[in-house]
Amino acid sequence: MKKSPSFSIFIIGALFFVFGFVTWLNSVLIPFLKTACELSATEASLVPFAFYISYFVMAIPSSAILKRTGFTNGMALGLIIMAIGSLLFIPAALQRNYLLFLFGLFTQGTGLALLQTATNPYVTILGPIESAARRISIMGICNKVAGMIGVLALVSALFSGTEHLMANFDSITNAALREQVLQQLSISVIFPYLIMTAVLVGLVLFIKVAKLPEIFEEEQEESQSSHHSIFAYPYLWFGIAAIFFYVGVEVVAIDYLIIYANDLQIPTEVSKYYPVAALSALVVGYLIGIALVPKVLSQRISLVINSILALTLLVIALCATGKISIYAIIGLSFAHAIMWPAIWPLSIHNLGKHTKLASAFLIMGIAGGAVLPVIYGAVSDSFGTQWAYTVMFPGYVYLVLFATFLCKIKKW
Repeated sequence: MKKSPSFSIFIIGALFFVFGFVTWLNSVLIPFLKTACELSATEASLVPFAFYISYFVMAIPSSAILKRTGFTNGMALGLIIMAIGSLLFIPAALQRNYLLFLFGLFTQGTGLALLQTATNPYVTILGPIESAARRISIMGICNKVAGMIGVLALVSALFSGTEHLMANFDSITNAALREQVLQQLSISVIFPYLIMTAVLVGLVLFIKVAKLPEIFEEEQEESQSSHHSIFAYPYLWFGIAAIFFYVGVEVVAIDYLIIYANDLQIPTEVSKYYPVAALSALVVGYLIGIALVPKVLSQRISLVINSILALTLLVIALCATGKISIYAIIGLSFAHAIMWPAIWPLSIHNLGKHTKLASAFLIMGIAGGAVLPVIYGAVSDSFGTQWAYTVMFPGYVYLVLFATFLCKIKKW
């Protein structure tokens, strides 16, 4: 029996829910592991680095794997790899081993790279390219709502009853007591990741039962492309750089909110909810995007507007103090909402037979979420958390350039 596009979108929406649940936990893990493993800001920035660099490493292999396994089996394999990554958190927590935590995050990212390499182009070409941003925005809502649920769940598991310990940890001088407190904090991560493992295994069974239709037909793709080389499409390569900068600024804007707020003397019981506020801003942005794109604004024009808005909010965040600065950074997430949904179709249209490989290259661009946080951490250690946000400026400038003219360049 042939599955309808609505059924396919529902299944992919469930997967984007999983993406969000796993991805945005980093905003809680960074300050948590910074304390539990006694890390500097630069060392803590290896949390997003380990997670997002897997996209760069695994995107092309993921494309090859999907050719061999097919869509459904590839998704199931991705979920299994993610479950293995979640299980690695158990020995990492018991040993308070930061490198093992990072390896678990890298393994989770590997599974997600496989899933995203398949699902993003699937959503893009499941309907008219002009409305792709709308479909991707719906997927984004699934992603961010799951992120909010995941952050709140992990905050409850990790911070509930431990705020006093973390707030007063620096005042503990007894070495044995410090070690005991740190071990207590570390072990608290085990239960939520056990639950996550069980959910991921359950999803494997669900995906195997819900057989999605394969829509990447080679003969269809061949007829859509007149070029023999993927390098004949400059807008694709400019789009890969746009994805790199977009993911980088989005990760920095959310994952360091708690640390930045704590540096401003905002207590953890308040700051722990800031990532949820940022994800909520993303959801509002997605809803507005669904209402306006493409009926009122084109994908490209909406990207221009939101990139300029992000630059404006960044200036406010750097010039203001206290909660005004925090609110401006949270507002960046609203501006980010349309970026991925707009960049992807602007980069992938009319690629025909090159769509799969191009999608893998775009997924590699997610490595921006690995690189920019490391730069942010290094600048933060030298100049402070607020001025470290200056690393986002080049990203927004490039996104303005991409939206205004780079995406329209059809040949070199």
